[in-house]
Amino acid sequence: NGSAAGAAPGAAAARPPATPEGMALAYGSLVLMALLPIFFGALRSVSCAKSKNSSEMPETITSRDAARFPIVASCTLLGLYLFFKIFSQEYINLLLSMYFFVLGILALSHTISPMMNRFFPANFPNKQYQLLFTQGSGESKEEIVNYEFDTKDLVCLALSSVVGVWYLLRKHWIANNLFGLAFSLNGVELLHLNNVSTGCILLGGLFIYDVFWVFGTNVMVTVAKSFEAPIKLVFPQDLLEKGLEADNFAMLGLGDIVIPGHWALPFPYSLKKNTHTYFYTSFVAYIFGLGLTIFIMHIFKHAQPALLYLVPACIGFPLLVALAKGEVTEMFSYESSAEILPHTPRLTHFPTVSGSPASLADSMQQKLSCPRRRRQQSPSAM
Repeated sequence: NGSAAGAAPGAAAARPPATPEGMALAYGSLVLMALLPIFFGALRSVSCAKSKNSSEMPETITSRDAARFPIVASCTLLGLYLFFKIFSQEYINLLLSMYFFVLGILALSHTISPMMNRFFPANFPNKQYQLLFTQGSGESKEEIVNYEFDTKDLVCLALSSVVGVWYLLRKHWIANNLFGLAFSLNGVELLHLNNVSTGCILLGGLFIYDVFWVFGTNVMVTVAKSFEAPIKLVFPQDLLEKGLEADNFAMLGLGDIVIPGHWALPFPYSLKKNTHTYFYTSFVAYIFGLGLTIFIMHIFKHAQPALLYLVPACIGFPLLVALAKGEVTEMFSYESSAEILPHTPRLTHFPTVSGSPASLADSMQQKLSCPRRRRQQSPSAM
């Protein structure tokens, strides 16, 4: 998933070193961009869940899913690495560009739709549409897809398509980041950890996964640098010198946003306690862990597995607060699906890549978000 934080390929060898101002701007922008989808994804997730409509609930990751995730992610990462070693990188990236062109448009459209609704005039001719796919006939007919949308959604889709064409033709870093932010926000919003134990299992497993594939081999960094797709956020360190055509990038994998972002789990627990203490604590922990990642990377001049620093911070800070308040047992026994997310459907399969656009798009295709949209699957798919 390109989880390591680091510099773009060849930045150190082929380009002059970045200025302190340029590096500060790049890393500060990466931190800000990482925080936005976590914060707004958590808010949208809980807001959507409060609709009490079981067909619109986020997917819930079980403990078994969390334990399997690092294994599946490792196999996928190694497979991508072998593909880049065996086949031409140019053709692989061409195929991936088309794939993420479609997924990026869908993700960005879904992300901007709630915001764009505010800009439409009251007399806007908004017609309703329904896309329905069924299987079988007569009494055995089953709904495979039942997607409701309107004219406003089509406008958002058209605007997102403009960004998609821009990305496809130019691979510009701004277009890449728009898609990356959309994937990240959807990942935080549409996947849900309903208890602390599952979160600890997931983060612990990915802690080992990230450290091994970054420090133990060159697989993670090679894939992240070879993979020309919006699976990472980038920001140029030479923006002040070259403007929008800058090309000496610092980068952050989407897995380092989406996976720790699910640790916004204390948010529902905070709502139950009528306080935002745990949510804000987790937020501060994420900023601390990501800042420490950047600091270590700057000191040692080597790409770092961000989860090496994020996982201890994101788990440790909230638990220290719970220990100080005498609520550790209560926090670990709390099931958010019992109150905030009733009847939450559970995953019976797991996404293919940790925090990747493929996994985010897969979750989007299974469960679209809040009111006005509904997407159902057959019982066999659930």
